[in-house]
Amino acid sequence: MTLKITELEKNDKICKMSIDGEMDINTYKKVKDKLNEIIDEESIDIELDFENLSYIDSTGIGVLIGILKKLNKNEQSLIIKNARENIKRLFNITGLDKIFILQ
Repeated sequence: MTLKITELEKNDKICKMSIDGEMDINTYKKVKDKLNEIIDEESIDIELDFENLSYIDSTGIGVLIGILKKLNKNEQSLIIKNARENIKRLFNITGLDKIFILQ
């Protein structure tokens, strides 16, 4: 399956994006490059809508952790919204629900 990243809204405080498909070893670079590009351009929060993200593997999780660390250095946030139950369960099992903002 492919991965699609769509910018939904962007202002001086937050960039809202949806990530659709599967974030895995085959697609992680697209997400990593796009999120790093946003962080390098501006100091804003990032909100990711996972409503149509069907799968994420350890490579995808690693990208999110790296982005979160980079954002935290600038006192910015990474917010994850509308994650499916299988993805929420992964975050809960790994304890990542304690470091990410899940809505």
